[in-house]
Amino acid sequence: MERNLDSDAAPPRRTVDRRLGPLIAAFGFAFQGLAYLLRTQRNAQIHCLVGACAVALGAVLQIARWEWLVLVLTITLVLAAEGVNTAIEATVDLATTARHPLAKIAKDVAAGTVLLCALGAVVVGCLIFLPHLLPMLTRLL
Repeated sequence: MERNLDSDAAPPRRTVDRRLGPLIAAFGFAFQGLAYLLRTQRNAQIHCLVGACAVALGAVLQIARWEWLVLVLTITLVLAAEGVNTAIEATVDLATTARHPLAKIAKDVAAGTVLLCALGAVVVGCLIFLPHLLPMLTRLL
C-alpha cells in the first residue's frame, strides 16, 4: 500500500498582514454591517431603543458599576444576536429562493435565539432595576 506523503505535511504557514490599510478597511466593512443592521432591521431598532431607555434609567437611578457591566453586556448580547440572525437570514435567502424545511429551521432557530436573548435581557433588567424602583414606588403609594 502506497502512502500519501502530502497528507502528513504541515499546512503552509500564513503570514499575518500587518499593514494598516486592510485593518482600516475591515473596520469600515464592520461599521457598514452595523449601519445596515440598524437601517433595515426593525427589531434591531427596537432593541436599540429599549437599550437606550435602559441606559437612561440606569443613569437616573445611578446604578452600581457591576450593574452597568451586566447591563452593557446584555444590550450587546441582544444586538449581536440580532446581527447574527440577520446574517443567517441573508445567507439562507442567497442560497435558495425556494421554501425548504432546512431554510425554515435555520431562520426560525436564529429568530428564536434572538427571542431567548431578549427574554433574558428582560430578566436582567428586572433584577437590576426593580430593587432600585420598588422603594421609590412604595414611598409614592
